[in-house]
Formats: sequence, structure tokens, C-alpha cells
Amino acid sequence: MKTFITGATGFVGSHVARQLADGGADLRLLVRSTSRRDNIEGLRADLVTGDLTDAESLRRGMEGCDFVFHVAADYRLWMKDPSGMYASNVAGTEAVIRAAQQAGVRRVIYTSSVATMGFGYSAVAVDEDTPVTEADMIGHYKRSKYLAEQKAVQMARAGANVVIVNPSAPIGEQDIKPTPTGRILVDFLKKKFPAYVETGLNLVDVKDVAKGHLLAMENGRSGERYILGGEDMTLKQILDTLGEITGLPSPSIKLPYAVAYLSGACDTFFTGVLMGREPRVTLDSVRMGRKMMWVSSAKAERELGYQHGPVRDALRRAAEWFVAHGHAPAYGEACATA
Repeated sequence: MKTFITGATGFVGSHVARQLADGGADLRLLVRSTSRRDNIEGLRADLVTGDLTDAESLRRGMEGCDFVFHVAADYRLWMKDPSGMYASNVAGTEAVIRAAQQAGVRRVIYTSSVATMGFGYSAVAVDEDTPVTEADMIGHYKRSKYLAEQKAVQMARAGANVVIVNPSAPIGEQDIKPTPTGRILVDFLKKKFPAYVETGLNLVDVKDVAKGHLLAMENGRSGERYILGGEDMTLKQILDTLGEITGLPSPSIKLPYAVAYLSGACDTFFTGVLMGREPRVTLDSVRMGRKMMWVSSAKAERELGYQHGPVRDALRRAAEWFVAHGHAPAYGEACATA
């Protein structure tokens, strides 16, 4: 089985690539000339230099392949110019599916996100059928992923064989950038979490997410979306669990939303707009935090055979990886005894 993967040098994509390789697949990976390749070191694969806007590199990469895993995405919560994000996430997704059709690929597995779901302000898990519109999308990342997902659904209805998976917030090793979720852990490890806000996330082991991709390849229905989630947790529960794992103190002060909003607005304006650097706390992230981003994976469990394990081990592995790779200082012997 020959598979073409975009985003294999990244967090989720590297886990998908390694699980495919473990299953005996022949890999062909799209890599940019500027990409760090730490996550694919030692992986037997053919590398195709290019990107999502380079139609020729997509054509070369997919030639003779059975399946395409489109995992690559521009995942940031702040940028000076969002046009590049839409080019990668929206136009890039259309280009990948179009190239796969032209190459005669059997199926495309497209990695979307639960960011496209219709979250509310109550602690109720949403699913693939929860009503949502583009107006519900906060920030350019969510909006670009929503538009890309809509494009994938439209192309599936027009005849393309595309299965869509929607991971929640993956946690684990190889979060090389790190992602915005990974930065929560890094900030905690750096003791930069003096207070917390009342919000909720669904955390999932990145290894379970990768398994879900393979199950979507085998069992998914074209045009359908499948949430790949794990455990619903409040931010306080996440920080408390990290405290138990590392021995570091978990914050006890809850920050009112108005204070968090003002902090995000100031940081976005002064650090982002005036200084041209990425803010530590963006206004979009604060606005997203008002919603409880809890999800149900019942559809994936029922149709794909998807299962997820406890997230505590993924948090431990992630913390160890961030320390080992210089993202955060060592936190003593508490890690070994957790």
C-alpha cells in the first residue's frame, strides 16, 4: 500500500506516518524545503519537496499512491497577515483533493479539527450533528478550517472519495512547534500559569488520533465527519493533573473573564499590532475560552471502531518530551515517580 502524506514533519502527521510505516505501508511525504525534519528522522520514506500551493509537487507525490492523508495545516491563533493561512488551509485542501482525483487515488483522509464544531457556553458535549455556521467561528484559524471542511464535503458530494476526521486537542510527544494546546503545558512547566480561567477542552492522546486516521481510511464513509476525541476536562482539571504528574504547583486563582479579555486585548494590541510579535495571550484565544469545547466521539466509535485511552499518560509523555527537547526546564524527580 502506497500512501502520500502532507504534514508528516508536524505533530499529528508524524504519528500518522509512523503508524502507517509500522503497518507496512510505503510512504511518500510532502516536505517543504524549510521544514524541520526531526519528527521523521529514521523513518523509511520517499520525500517530495514542495508545498500545498505547488501543484506539480502534489502530482509527483501522489503518482501511483493508493491513499492520501492530508494532515498539513497552518495552526496559529495570531498572524500579521492571515492570507497565507487561507491559502494553505482552504485552497491547499482543495488542491490536494483535486490532485488525488487526477492521480486516481482510492481515498483521501482529510484532517480537519473540532474547531469547526458548534460549541456553546454550557458544559455539554457537541457532536457532528450540532448546528454550526461560519458566523460561529472565532478567529482566522477556525474560520479557515471551517471553510476547508466545507470544501471537502462539497467535493465529496461531487464524487471525490474523502473522509474527514476532526481531532480534538491532541497531546503527546513530537509537538515540535509547539501547538497552542502544547503551549499550555509549556507555560505550566515554566511556571507561567499564576491563574486560570473557567473553560473546558477535550484532550486526546495523539497516538489515538493517529489510529483514528487509519480507521477512517479503512472504515469511514465518504463525505462524513468523525470526531476523534478523548477526555472532557476543565482547564483547572488539566492543570491539577499536570501538577500531580510533575510536582509543580497548580494555580488556585480563577481569573474573571473580563480581566482575561482585557489582558488579551492589551497583549494583542501592544505585542501583536504595535511590536509585530506573536502575543502570549491573544484576544481570539480568550474569546474561544468562553466556550466549553467538549465533544462526543460516539460516531467514530460506532462506525470506525475508534477507541481512546486515558489522557494522563499522554500528558506525562508530553511533559517529558518538552523538557527533553528544551522547551521547558526540568521539573525534578516528580516526573519519574508520577
